[in-house]
Amino acid sequence: MRAFPRIADVAPRLRARDISAVEVVEACLARIEELQPRLNAFITVLTEQAREQARQADEDIRAGRYLGPLHGIPVGVKDFYDTANVRTTAAFEPFRNRVPKRDAEAVATLKDAGAIVVGKTNMHQLGTGTTGLESAFGAVRNPVNDAYIPGGSSSGSAAAVATGMCYATLDTDAIGSCRLPAACCGVVGFKSTFGAIGLKGILEGEKTDETILRFAHAGITTRSADDTAIMFQTLTDLERRGAPSGAPASDTLRLGIADNFTADAEIAAAFESAVDLARSIGYPFVRAHAPFDMPKFGDLRTIDADRVAIGDRAFKDIDVLVLPTTATTVLTVESATGKPQALSAANTMFANYFGLPAISVPCGVDSRGLPVGLQIVGRPSDETTVLRVAREYQKAAR
Repeated sequence: MRAFPRIADVAPRLRARDISAVEVVEACLARIEELQPRLNAFITVLTEQAREQARQADEDIRAGRYLGPLHGIPVGVKDFYDTANVRTTAAFEPFRNRVPKRDAEAVATLKDAGAIVVGKTNMHQLGTGTTGLESAFGAVRNPVNDAYIPGGSSSGSAAAVATGMCYATLDTDAIGSCRLPAACCGVVGFKSTFGAIGLKGILEGEKTDETILRFAHAGITTRSADDTAIMFQTLTDLERRGAPSGAPASDTLRLGIADNFTADAEIAAAFESAVDLARSIGYPFVRAHAPFDMPKFGDLRTIDADRVAIGDRAFKDIDVLVLPTTATTVLTVESATGKPQALSAANTMFANYFGLPAISVPCGVDSRGLPVGLQIVGRPSDETTVLRVAREYQKAAR
């Protein structure tokens, strides 16, 4: 699949005025115009608003009012997040004409950092499925091969980032909703520790199930772990938060290779190849168990105590846990139609229950040329280590 520029590449050029925000935005809008009819990645495209914001960004940068690495960068926002005076539908027919008055907190933070919202991305309706096929605005298609699902629920986001329609997206992840489509579409999907990025303003005023509230995390989709770090730092002030007390130095960091995950033969083979590549980085490796033995979905009686205990329980002898993102290769549209949970979240949901930071990075393709994802999971509040391992893995994979 074609490689597109990253935030880390373009931001310095925007600051130095080697390229204009207008040029960057127009390139993304051209990709949207070309690919939206096939991929259906967006519900709402904000063409004129994005152009006006790009002109303003160029004026501000010329005047010395540079806001940081997202200034002038086109981003998408999953249609879960409220956007002032722009419809927010969650791909749900009863919300088709729902127009909020205020931006969600995370959306406002991105705008304050100078990011340019080019549109609201399509999704599996109400975030209730893993295929991306059920939406009041039509199914999203996989950008590699549209006979296959894009994953869900952040389906449009993964398709848009993979094809250069925008540089990053703001998403959600309740059982793997950001990481699963990232794996299916060949991009990077990340969720932070529970609560690290605020969710206020997701369908504000609408009824939300308590289980979803406790499982849901904000997500970020990008084309590289470097870009994910930029987005996360902007949304949370990562430099101020820093790594948790006692975070390991690079030369002592220990990787746990999960030995109890679910995977078909092709996923297992791709994972072993990814582990072999990761060994070249030089980290010590040990075998480890992923904490899949959690209560059934909806049972929240011990969730707070379990989240407190998980650090010692699962990360006593390791610093990060690595395992495949998906349990199977990417499913066909034909096989997944009418089955909203067809793509298994068996390898991702535990990170939501325990509130752990987790990222999916591409780690090759299957026999049909569809992407495969490698998942890296860390202890609570240690996004720094998760992102570091992801960045170093991607560097080794180039």
